Amino acid sequence: MLGYICKYTPVEIFEAMDTEIVRIEPSAVSFTQADTLMHSNICSFAKGVLETFGETDYEGLVFTTCCDSMRRLYDVLKRRFPEKFFYMLDLPRKVNEFAASLYEKQIRDMAMAYADFSGKTFHEEKLLEICRRKAESSRLRQSPAKEPSLRIGLAGARPGRELKNMLEDLNVEILFDLTCTGLARNFSPDSTQPLGSYSYALLNQIPCMRMMKASNRIKFIDGFRDRLDGIIYHTIKFCDIYSYEYEYLKNEKDIPIVLVETDTTPQCQGQIRTRIEAFIESLKISRGIARQKPDTGTSRQEDRPMYVLGIDSGSTSTNAVILDNNKKILASSVIRTGAKSADSAQRALELTLEQAGLKREDLSRIISTGYGRVSIPFAQRNVTEISCHARGAHFLNPDVRTILDIGGQDSKAIRINDKGEVTDFVMNDKCAAGTGRFLEMMARTLEISTEELGPVSLQWKEDIDISSMCSVFAESEVISLIAQNKEKADIIHGLHKAIAGKAVSLLKRVSPESRYMMTGGVAKNAGVVAVLEEKLGEKLFIYQEPEIIGALGAALYGLEDMKN
Repeated sequence: MLGYICKYTPVEIFEAMDTEIVRIEPSAVSFTQADTLMHSNICSFAKGVLETFGETDYEGLVFTTCCDSMRRLYDVLKRRFPEKFFYMLDLPRKVNEFAASLYEKQIRDMAMAYADFSGKTFHEEKLLEICRRKAESSRLRQSPAKEPSLRIGLAGARPGRELKNMLEDLNVEILFDLTCTGLARNFSPDSTQPLGSYSYALLNQIPCMRMMKASNRIKFIDGFRDRLDGIIYHTIKFCDIYSYEYEYLKNEKDIPIVLVETDTTPQCQGQIRTRIEAFIESLKISRGIARQKPDTGTSRQEDRPMYVLGIDSGSTSTNAVILDNNKKILASSVIRTGAKSADSAQRALELTLEQAGLKREDLSRIISTGYGRVSIPFAQRNVTEISCHARGAHFLNPDVRTILDIGGQDSKAIRINDKGEVTDFVMNDKCAAGTGRFLEMMARTLEISTEELGPVSLQWKEDIDISSMCSVFAESEVISLIAQNKEKADIIHGLHKAIAGKAVSLLKRVSPESRYMMTGGVAKNAGVVAVLEEKLGEKLFIYQEPEIIGALGAALYGLEDMKN
């Protein structure tokens, strides 16, 4: 079995030689070998391929010169596995007859090299047969079993199979796939010049961003404007060439778009799901797509009050809110998330019911949100924290247009319209810098409680700058400042300035509008709030219990379910 990476790889050549060839999708959970064998700034996809290749029984890997990372990966694998088959195809950047003839010669040379390696023979007649069979299969491909709720386009670099499966589960149709691996293998070579016409067809597909005709991608997208609901733009960490196209689409085209950046590891799946589901939720709301009447799981009687519970299962805290049918908050709770999110959710449920003086059977609906939302067995439905924060913030203050949520392990910037609908959002990626966890670490180093950080920092006198927001490096800086006998208040103020700077940078990515609201546990820190207000030039609206906004939004969704 051979592996390949690029959509310009002549897969059918190997199939015509009776060899199985599969596109490698990295599944490594860490980059232990790659960090030893490759430079630290090589893209995470190349590192993931190296790890995956070493764990799977591939007889070789076929490359194209699509980027420098692939060239380095080719060099590393060839040295590490000298007995296996590795081949590098020099991919032409232009598409014309001359470029196709060059690629045809390379493909012939590759087939001969593999024949020498494997003892198998290439036959052009078999290539024709395979291409015709794939083209026919593509024509006969059936339409979706049911009418899709939304139609989106994929663009960018190398999305995993999980992303496409996620969209299928959400009943979303993928109208086109412009990613660097997105290709329908439906070529129909000329029988008089099979390999030449095949090479030309392979080069003449919708170009990736590294081809000379990359501008055709925008024209291609424009052709779908009447049917396209939005674009999911997937990128890989350190694959920066695609960021230019994303910025153009975001700023120049009136098409809803969301950026999803990953490092190819399975640990990204939670954040991917949150982004994708939040994007789909916002598209459905903006398109006025009505959901089907939900199965409430309980028989509602009109002569008794109705109660709904929203529960936000976060990384550090689990929060719950109970609303009645008049949207009055009857009870709320905030508890520490333990080792299992389901157990923490159960404790939050019981505590909130006790405060409200209700029993479990009194609840008409339970909606979950947060990272652990899919792990709460007693919830009838789950909604992303993006949508729930928007709904909760708009309910508390309809004037709010931009929300900054800094929680235990992530930060979010959300822009909403006058109806409380999400118009844009961004999240940080797999980094606790500037979050509640970051402050907890700094508080331990300074031998102070997290509750004291805010009041103490307001007494600062010397303006200290903390240059790094990485939790590890920032801790080293703090230790160095302690060694210099700097005052705690000044050090903490420096930390708060660094957090505020990171937060403002996040906010700028959603083109923020006044008025601002801050949610999450860090909103209780008066020092962070003071620096943020100074940088933004206006007061932040902060609810008396800023950690329950997501749970409140979930409860509001529950009331909407019951009314529907």
